[in-house]
Amino acid sequence: MEEHDAWMQKAMGYAQEALSNGEVPVGCVLVYQNQELATGANRVNETKNATSHAEMVAIQKVMRWCVEQNRNQKEVFREITLYVTVEPCIMCAGALRQMGVPLVVYGCSNDRFGGCGSILNIASDSLPSLGPGYDVIKGVLAEEAVQLLKQFYKHENPNAPDDKRKIKQASAE
Repeated sequence: MEEHDAWMQKAMGYAQEALSNGEVPVGCVLVYQNQELATGANRVNETKNATSHAEMVAIQKVMRWCVEQNRNQKEVFREITLYVTVEPCIMCAGALRQMGVPLVVYGCSNDRFGGCGSILNIASDSLPSLGPGYDVIKGVLAEEAVQLLKQFYKHENPNAPDDKRKIKQASAE
């Protein structure tokens, strides 16, 4: 478990980076052959692209690395472990399965959009068109991940649409 804690601690650093940049604090590390291959932090607000989740950012980095190194993507992804501070959403869980990632280790659950068991279980449900499922280890440094999320949600998201901000203000009264 210590090995998982060490990699998750690195992912927490990328989540903190996301928080510092006004993003939902999710960070990840993709580990290949016991080495850090790629990292990601949420970049949704920065890029104005709703798919720029930490996992997708890191997946794209691995894909570029495979091209640059003339490596077979499928073979590389089959040896990757993802460490991510928050349970992957349904979109990211599906992408991880399609890429063939065998193990996902996450911090806290995602009770709104979780794709590894909280809402849907993309990781292990019978979905042959997505390829083989993957193993999940949950709850690694979960409390630290929750604390980062609480820090983010204490403040209003300046990138939220006006009508959403008014709803939050009204419900806070």
